[in-house]
Amino acid sequence: MTGLIEASDANTAQTAVIPPSGDGPAMQWAPREPAPKKRRVGLWVGLTVGVLALGAAAASTILIAPGTTIAGIPVGGLTPGAAADVVTAHLANTEITLTGAGDDQVVTGADLGASIDARALADEAYASHPMWNLGSWMPEPITGTITLDTDLAHETLREMIPASYEDAIDAGVVFDAASASYVTTPAVPGTGVDLDRLTNAVTTALADGGDALTYSGDPAEAPAAVTDADAGGVAEKLNTMLATIGFYVGEERTVPVAPAVVGTWLSVTDEDGQLRISADEGAIQTVVDTLPALVNRAPVDARVVVNSSGDVLSELTAGVNGRELGDVTDTASQFADQLESGDGVFALDVSETSFETITLLRRIDVNLSAQRAYLYENDAVVNSWAISSGLSATPTPTGNFAVFGHTPFQDMGCFEGASYCTEDVPWNTWFAPDIAFHGAYWHNNFGQQMSHGCVNMPVDVAKFVYDWAPVGTAVAVHW
Repeated sequence: MTGLIEASDANTAQTAVIPPSGDGPAMQWAPREPAPKKRRVGLWVGLTVGVLALGAAAASTILIAPGTTIAGIPVGGLTPGAAADVVTAHLANTEITLTGAGDDQVVTGADLGASIDARALADEAYASHPMWNLGSWMPEPITGTITLDTDLAHETLREMIPASYEDAIDAGVVFDAASASYVTTPAVPGTGVDLDRLTNAVTTALADGGDALTYSGDPAEAPAAVTDADAGGVAEKLNTMLATIGFYVGEERTVPVAPAVVGTWLSVTDEDGQLRISADEGAIQTVVDTLPALVNRAPVDARVVVNSSGDVLSELTAGVNGRELGDVTDTASQFADQLESGDGVFALDVSETSFETITLLRRIDVNLSAQRAYLYENDAVVNSWAISSGLSATPTPTGNFAVFGHTPFQDMGCFEGASYCTEDVPWNTWFAPDIAFHGAYWHNNFGQQMSHGCVNMPVDVAKFVYDWAPVGTAVAVHW
């Protein structure tokens, strides 16, 4: 029997025969078996798990936490961009079955122009609930505002359910010639599908985790876009303008514009549910063409009566500045713009020429010797007449006086104990106590002393003096 013994230094399968010793069996070296290599499986498994763990950790920094919903739509485990896409697609594919008049027709969110600010909400979801923050997992739902494209939604639904739609009539504003004012025409409601309620129904369905819902297609009242209150406000604005509309020089409304004319200038149009004041530039131009004749004028000098001290006793003629209208090439266009904004006061460009003041120094001279009165203006006699002054027993007082009052009619001497009574003496110009220039209708003997002290004149002359001599006019009486 041969035994195999591994040579201690053998590297290959070699054998050596050892002769037997005595009766023992012969022996030989057996080839050396290579030592088994150390296994590193655990190391490689450990590396793989570590890489996966690092990858998961990295992914958690860009993903939204599990359990997060936006408007009821799950977005956990998604990036904000992917979440926004999911929310948008979910909303677009939501199906609404229209019952009642809708006859169970189906329309989608996309058909109605349904939208939501998905990207902003996804960014908000990630910012508040990132996956790496375990404490933010399974958060409260994130709500979002869903809107429908009004024009597209009504167009789609009107085509599907025409019986549910009847157009409303907006309130309006028109000029009424009879009252010379702007009046309103009333709004009339129509019918249609209530988009506000439909939007709320979609919002509720999604919040409950659904992607389909039913909604009645029966008609609901649809108010007019322009209400009676809207029209009333515009009418009030226009009627307020009617009281002040015109072309102004300073604070003066030099050229007022009558309401009937304004009614040809201004109309109210309905533009997409908004009332707008429109002005007819051509109609305004017809009035602008008349402005030079209405505005231009020469100056008017003032005429005043003064005393010897220069004090103004009365104004005979008010002074008026002259004026010349400037360029009006763009006036109609500019005024049209003003009127459409609600401003009816147009300031004209006018150059002015100042008036002058002419002073008239007036005085009355009574010559008792000549029995004549002379009226002076700036030291020139403008009139003179024969008079009748007081008799020797009732003389007219002499001296320098000033007019202090006027009475159109006055009873003379009509009191108890008086020696005479003359009623309704006309045109009295008082210049001394109980002494006046006045008309004498009871005699025609002028040039002779006839009175009880007053200065008698023909009635028409007394009226002239009454009007000509204001309070303060100097009166000199002498022989």
